[in-house]
Amino acid sequence: MRRLVAAMLPPDIRRRLRRTPLHGDHAIAARAFDRAFYLSTYADVAAGGGDPLDHYMAHGWREGRDPSPAFSTRVYLEMFPDVSESGVNPFVHWLTTGRPRLRRPPPPYGFRYDVIARLASMDERLDALPPAAPASGTAADLDDALARARSRLAGLHVTFSHDDFTATVGGLQTAIRREAVRLEADGRDHLHVFPARPWPVVRPVGVEEPLGVVWNGAFLGYFDAVDLCGALARAVAATSGAESGGSRSFAIHSLLGHDADTVADVLAAAGLSAGHFWLHDFASLCAGFHLLRNDVEDCAAPPPDSPGCGVCVYSPWRARHEAAHARLFERLRLTVAAPSRNALDLWEARARLPHAGAVVLPHATLTACGPAPADGGRPFRLAFAGLPVAHKGFPIFAELASRFADDARYEFLHLGARRDPGAECGFEAVTHDMSGALARVQADAVLVWPLCRETFSFVAYEAVAAGCAVVTGPDSGNVRAFVDETGHGLSLPDEAALRAAFESGAILDLARARRRPMLYDLRFSALSLDLPRP
Repeated sequence: MRRLVAAMLPPDIRRRLRRTPLHGDHAIAARAFDRAFYLSTYADVAAGGGDPLDHYMAHGWREGRDPSPAFSTRVYLEMFPDVSESGVNPFVHWLTTGRPRLRRPPPPYGFRYDVIARLASMDERLDALPPAAPASGTAADLDDALARARSRLAGLHVTFSHDDFTATVGGLQTAIRREAVRLEADGRDHLHVFPARPWPVVRPVGVEEPLGVVWNGAFLGYFDAVDLCGALARAVAATSGAESGGSRSFAIHSLLGHDADTVADVLAAAGLSAGHFWLHDFASLCAGFHLLRNDVEDCAAPPPDSPGCGVCVYSPWRARHEAAHARLFERLRLTVAAPSRNALDLWEARARLPHAGAVVLPHATLTACGPAPADGGRPFRLAFAGLPVAHKGFPIFAELASRFADDARYEFLHLGARRDPGAECGFEAVTHDMSGALARVQADAVLVWPLCRETFSFVAYEAVAAGCAVVTGPDSGNVRAFVDETGHGLSLPDEAALRAAFESGAILDLARARRRPMLYDLRFSALSLDLPRP
């Protein structure tokens, strides 16, 4: 009868009554449904223009989509298979049954086993790449842009990396942005070059693709390499009478997605041959630039013909990466720049590349500015800062949060741009100023337990600047070196020791009230601009 009455109503009345008892589940879900979260998380729904709650109720939950940051559809259905079998909307079920705690069962063989089970071969990863962006600009466009230089190219600085640093967020992108800020302040020109699609490896020999170009902070478009080289050569020739090119410079921040000869050709067109090669990762040693064997275990770049290398998914591409970087170092006079001694020591022990020199310049330094606040009347607060991904150690943090969820001694808080709905911890969205956020929540310690060797780790420095201790493990590269050298935290031999520190309460020695830490100002370098020209 209610369906018959509803069908007789005018469309506008029916729309207004959609969430009345005629559609009771809508009314229940609307209590906690987060429209802004749903639209920002699922771009296809936003593009469709429909009502996000309608989409979730009709299709979204069946597709495993989440209605809010606080609820994971997939985890709930895994926990309660009877709900899945009944066909009841899991979000509505959760809201009407007292909101039971979503406790994700741990993987039976550990999260590393799950990572390996989902591991894709290099061929599969390359097959999944999107097509390259087509050339969208002409040689004339480049000529026009270069003619509007800040310094008539006298102070030109050229950078290369794997993506557009103005459009993406990350440690490497932040590093290039710092170079760009200094260049603008100094009135120098900045040309940034990146590949037309997100290659996870160096571009294969024989594959020709356009190059993305950012000029003085503005994206110009994608251009054929021959057009970029020609425009640079013409612009440099036009200014050669006023400037010899002695103050021009370059920095290669990543060769991923690039062809070594094309990079050298672009630099030759600008009259450049000596510059810096940065060790933000270890792509010059292996296609697995984190040096994670099968994405789960530090490998320290063993000999290419060793069994340890042969069993790894990255092994088939290692020789190609070594050959591409060898070609780059042969054609250019490169000084290797590392953000830590730890990173440079490993690279020099493993690399067989002819370099002009090597230098260490940390991305940031700490300057004490006063005591940190310390509240002794609350539980010990452990934070995780950043994206909830395996290679950064989030599963280790999530396992701790689950194991000690009912322990009154501890609180667990994740700060980052995206949450893991299945993690039993608090969450606060943070997209910038992580140090300020950590200081505001007064985290006692930050778990910085990456599976891979960090060449620097902004997070570790941001944590200490906020008055937090850093807790790290054996394979974290510069994080462990930083903690061991400065005493700003605790480095442990393995995950069993980490769990034992929480079981025994030994970790409580890192509480702010016991340590009485300082706050620090973070002073960032301008990377290549703070180094002598080669």
